[in-house]
Amino acid sequence: MRIILLKENGRAKGRVRAVRLTPWHAAAFAFCTALLLSSASYVTATLFSSGAADEALVAEWQQRIAEQREQIDALQARSEAEAQAVGRQLAAMQARLMRMEALGARVTEVADLEEGEFSFDMPAPVGGPTAARENPLAWTELQSNLAGLSMQLRARESELEVLESLLSDREYHQGTEVAGRPVTWGWMSSDYGKRVDPFSGQMAWHAGVDFAGREGSDVVAVASGVVTFAGKRYGYGEMVEVNHGDGYVTRYGHHESLAVSTGDIVKKGQVIGTMGSSGRSTGPHVHFEVLKNGRHVDPKAYVARR
Repeated sequence: MRIILLKENGRAKGRVRAVRLTPWHAAAFAFCTALLLSSASYVTATLFSSGAADEALVAEWQQRIAEQREQIDALQARSEAEAQAVGRQLAAMQARLMRMEALGARVTEVADLEEGEFSFDMPAPVGGPTAARENPLAWTELQSNLAGLSMQLRARESELEVLESLLSDREYHQGTEVAGRPVTWGWMSSDYGKRVDPFSGQMAWHAGVDFAGREGSDVVAVASGVVTFAGKRYGYGEMVEVNHGDGYVTRYGHHESLAVSTGDIVKKGQVIGTMGSSGRSTGPHVHFEVLKNGRHVDPKAYVARR
């Protein structure tokens, strides 16, 4: 093999040299050239593959971060939803507790318990040794406890309502028993039955008893019931009629003024008017009648009751 070399020396023409290579030199030159080219190719491929691997790794981490962010957002949303659910449960339980406190106060009043014997205004006294809990309540355990407590509150509330109803019925039936005087102050001035009529001077039937007293003093219902009449009636003046059930009706006549109206529900001892002298009357008093199944009966037997 011959290699021609040109050397430029600045002149118009350069010098030409020819180098003759033996077969061994030619093989060595070819090997070195091939080695150089393969090395360059390897380095180039390595650089390109390294850059692609880095880009793939970055993309993978970005994907993982995005997935974790989505998981965090989902957990946060779930926590907020569960917190709102617990808040609603607590609000409902608080409303039930307020209802139970009102019912308890009513039951205490109706049952005539001594003041302070059973109070809903103070926390229930509790105590006693207890082992320390190693781990705090788990969220699911807390929710389960809240649900159980809510069911217990609902059951106790129902029991209190039933008890309050029973006690109220007992109080109502006790209150509807006709008993006592229709005045808070005064004396019996005329009896039930035959008497001399103060206007005609002749014997006449008196269907009730009269209680004289100070004008304007209170007139009270002798039993609980419903006002079936409140207004003026001939002979009675301003009158109140109360139906107590079980066939009993009471009438109160000659009021100065009335404190109730037809349809009102009154309780035993409630003021229904003031003593006066309206209608057929000679002075301030209350004409009191008791009717049983539509017939007049002697009020003295009921006045004597307590």
